[in-house]
Amino acid sequence: MAGGRRQAPPREDVLAAAMEMIAERGLEKLTMAALGREVGMSSGHLLYYFGSKDELLLRTLEWSEGRLGAERGRLLTRTASALERLDAYVDLYVPDGHRDPHWTLWLEVWNRSQNADADARERQAAIEGAWHRDLVALLAEGISRGEFRRVDPDRFAARLRALLDGFSIHVAIGLRGTDRAQILRHVREFLADSLLADA
Repeated sequence: MAGGRRQAPPREDVLAAAMEMIAERGLEKLTMAALGREVGMSSGHLLYYFGSKDELLLRTLEWSEGRLGAERGRLLTRTASALERLDAYVDLYVPDGHRDPHWTLWLEVWNRSQNADADARERQAAIEGAWHRDLVALLAEGISRGEFRRVDPDRFAARLRALLDGFSIHVAIGLRGTDRAQILRHVREFLADSLLADA
């Protein structure tokens, strides 16, 4: 209706715009004012919806992880060997390269979590937990099929994810001498040495 109040965009559109801004301009350019201009809202309106930039970042991460979780689910339920699906899991986990927007966001949320409240920490743990549970289930399946050695799936998953996190940070921040292809080779060598069943 003419002269009526303009509708705010759906929250998912705001989160998608935030992720796109991180990808195109970097996290330092993502301010409430800049995001508001992008989606046609005032920074005050955004603060009303999200409460703080910390909450906006965590919600954006949850939205992004929801999309990655769906992709991970498709990869892990396809018809393939456990090793092929583990390779797909690793491929999805490791950043695409320096300043990968998803990993840029993760690093910022991790940094801010030092002062986060219990609710924010629980939500972050839930994201981490989904990756962990999927990996544990895949490892257990590979062990039961005889593709993988008889390791403790939960302990091995914790160690593998720590390795992936460390390498992924190197890729995401553009540490000299590390790139995605090199990291994937390291991880595959580690898995061959520590997990694959002897022929």
